[in-house]
Amino acid sequence: MIPKKQIVDLPVYQPGKPIDEVKRELGLEQIVKLASNENPFGCSPKVKEAIVPVLDQLAIYPDGGSMALREELAAFLEVDGSQLVFGNGSDELVMLTSRAYLEPGANTVMATPTFPVYKTTATVEGAEVIEVPLVDGVHDLKGLLANINEQTRVVWVCNPNNPSGTMNSEEEIKTFLDQVPKSVLVVLDEAYYEYVTDASYPESLKLLPQYSNVLILRTFSKIYGLAGLRIGYGVASPDIVDKLNRVREPFNTSSIAQVAAIAAMKDQEFVQSCRSLNDSGRKQLYAAFDEMGLSYYPSQGNFVLVDTKKDGNDVFQALLQKGYIIRSGRALGFPTWIRVTVGNEEQNSGFLAALREVL
Repeated sequence: MIPKKQIVDLPVYQPGKPIDEVKRELGLEQIVKLASNENPFGCSPKVKEAIVPVLDQLAIYPDGGSMALREELAAFLEVDGSQLVFGNGSDELVMLTSRAYLEPGANTVMATPTFPVYKTTATVEGAEVIEVPLVDGVHDLKGLLANINEQTRVVWVCNPNNPSGTMNSEEEIKTFLDQVPKSVLVVLDEAYYEYVTDASYPESLKLLPQYSNVLILRTFSKIYGLAGLRIGYGVASPDIVDKLNRVREPFNTSSIAQVAAIAAMKDQEFVQSCRSLNDSGRKQLYAAFDEMGLSYYPSQGNFVLVDTKKDGNDVFQALLQKGYIIRSGRALGFPTWIRVTVGNEEQNSGFLAALREVL
């Protein structure tokens, strides 16, 4: 059997070991996972109440059009329902975008380092990948523009960027969009949108009427705490949504996920609380990193990338021995850095104490 030649050398995603297995291996009673940018405060209690009635309907296929969620989300975002497309997390929407717009002979432009799924899905479709290095951890929008050519179909802008946590302002994004050819799709990946506290961050939904070539991606996995249910959404012109729906599987989001997303979205008090607690947690980490003399990128997400001045893999292993799972920056393009999810106050304090011992 002969697979696509472009996938033969693609790296295979390596999921972390289950927490219980790590406990057994290391003989630890407690493991704190600060590696996957999950919400340490869970999800809204209203979500758990909402999904109970759906448990009696598990034999029935979900609504392939997500109509109830579509109506609620459209009203919440103040957009038309025809502008929404739903995915199995925003990861699937990245894949659908590549499937719909990329092919051999085309190219796609993105930053590096950034969210790796852009490159993976583009490579699977046989498109050329053009990467533009970050500048001080931030997307080089001028550099992205300079690399767009007649074969460019898609440009990806992760804002805030993962793994650096940095952002581009509304003024920067608008200047960028003004210069991108209308034939090129610009994907604004805003998975961490709800965590942003910087007032200069783009109100991207308001840009859609002016820029018909923009697709905004968001997710219920992060601040809404529904990572285990896998549901995200895209907002764009009906024409773009139509193209994504043509390559989308008919039942790609579950009934439970759709109901949970509605309940989560309606509890904005929970969202605001998580945003405030996350901001406090970031400041807690910054203060400690400053005290330790470590450099880091100020983050607008729920994670911080910090330079330990040691091999990131070694720091990862040492912290794991102490019961803290973080991400080594080596695989993320930052060999001496680590990325740590902002936990609750107690988790942050424990991690910082462990990091001091390791360093």
